[in-house]
Amino acid sequence: MRIGVPKEIKNHEYRVGLTPQSVAELTRLGHEVWVETRAGTAIGFSDEDYQAAGARTASGAGEVFEQAELIVKVKEPLTQERARLRPEQTLFTYLHLAPDRPQTEELIASGATCIAYETVTDSHGRLPLLAPMSEVAGRMSIQAGASCLEKAKGGRGVLLGGVPGVAPGKVVVLGGGVVGTHALAMAVGLGADVTVLDKSVDTLRRLDSLYGNRITTLYSTHGTVREQVLAADLVIGGVLIPGAAAPKLITAEMVARMQEGAVLVDVAIDQGGCAETSHATTHAEPTYVVDGVVHYCVANMPGAVARTSTLALNNATLPFVIALAQKGTRKALEDDLHLRHGLNVAKGRLTNGSVAAAHRMDYVHLEEMLKLL
Repeated sequence: MRIGVPKEIKNHEYRVGLTPQSVAELTRLGHEVWVETRAGTAIGFSDEDYQAAGARTASGAGEVFEQAELIVKVKEPLTQERARLRPEQTLFTYLHLAPDRPQTEELIASGATCIAYETVTDSHGRLPLLAPMSEVAGRMSIQAGASCLEKAKGGRGVLLGGVPGVAPGKVVVLGGGVVGTHALAMAVGLGADVTVLDKSVDTLRRLDSLYGNRITTLYSTHGTVREQVLAADLVIGGVLIPGAAAPKLITAEMVARMQEGAVLVDVAIDQGGCAETSHATTHAEPTYVVDGVVHYCVANMPGAVARTSTLALNNATLPFVIALAQKGTRKALEDDLHLRHGLNVAKGRLTNGSVAAAHRMDYVHLEEMLKLL
């Protein structure tokens, strides 16, 4: 199979779909890999590294899209990339379609088969291709939030860990999943006063067994969210409904009543954000202020630590890329229910019910779509 790896063009996005080591695995199996020139240079993967792994270097994105049957990316394709997609191609990347109707419509119009990393599942019902970036984003959320709390950056001037004789900062984590768990690890490590809210008592029980009296666990209701958010120095939004738009747990009224200089890091922004006041930002301009509250809503947070993120992502995605290349898209989807859950768009049809609900669009069930591929 001919596999294409274009250079990412989203603002300050330095990750790359395949590392030279991943390319070497694919070329060893007899596949042809086209990598756009300088696709990985920013994180230490040179064109020569890719060539040594057996890749062919493409002069630009146009050549990659022209040659490839399977396109492997990191972030959702932007408008100019979507225009290059053809019906016979398969796109394998993060899509996050629920908050993005224009992308959804253009991918449907392309006729291409589009498989989203974030909805691929495993035998335990987890999201193995989302997990590595959620781990990175969860850890980064505390790092970013601590920085934003500095007075010069608009924050309250609070040191999360405090110092002897001075109380630590209060961190509130909404959601005890992968993002929340890794945010907790960092916040506890810094010595912050940490509270986590979740609707799963089993999740809260697991976190309590890990951290004991170093954290406070609370069942999530509108009332407990409101109470904790208003008292927080730093709020981490880490809620997720797979494939669907994030629930708006933090209302504009809550934000208006938060402490002056408090910080909200909305990690759920890829799925629309969990605050009514959130909108996506970039690494170039990561923050904005609403009612005195600093909002950090970067939609590709792991891109800031792009080398670590790329290596972690490839560890998870490579087996699926190999399956798609070895078997072809249709057979790979037939053989693997978990990969099939990643199918969001195919043959001009939407195939994900959560995305369809978000946009009030019709969709074709996965099993029916297999007959059409």
